[in-house]
Amino acid sequence: MSKISYYSEEGMKNLKKELDQLEHVERPRVSNDIAEARDKGDLSENAEYHAAKEEQSHLELKIAKLKEVISNARIIDESKLDNSKILIHSKVKLKNTANNLEVNYTLVADSETNIKEGKLAVNSPIGKGLLGKKVGDVAEIQVPNGILTFEILEISR
Repeated sequence: MSKISYYSEEGMKNLKKELDQLEHVERPRVSNDIAEARDKGDLSENAEYHAAKEEQSHLELKIAKLKEVISNARIIDESKLDNSKILIHSKVKLKNTANNLEVNYTLVADSETNIKEGKLAVNSPIGKGLLGKKVGDVAEIQVPNGILTFEILEISR
């Protein structure tokens, strides 16, 4: 069963751009590498040929997976989302109650995750633990190292 994922318009554009790169740049390059290796003679002992064929296999698998993600992707109209609770694409300001450090995250689809930019996967343990919470709520979230406790300070888009 396919899994629906929700993306911003920018996130969807990035997925399509990556697919275009794979199909129109990488695929022809790999095909050319295979043709060049094939021209070098005996295929049974041609390491370049086997490496290029393996790369082609990985590339085609990546293209197929990306096409599946795109076909199951939905663009969210953020203007219709409730700002009173944490949902996908919410920007949240949290306070870690253990050390009083404040952190900012934006909850995004798995493929848009980038911790350095503060983009946290909605399906991560912390993302799941924050969903549905409101300003002032305290979220106790089970992570591999134990339990993290966050106070929700702000929610925005």
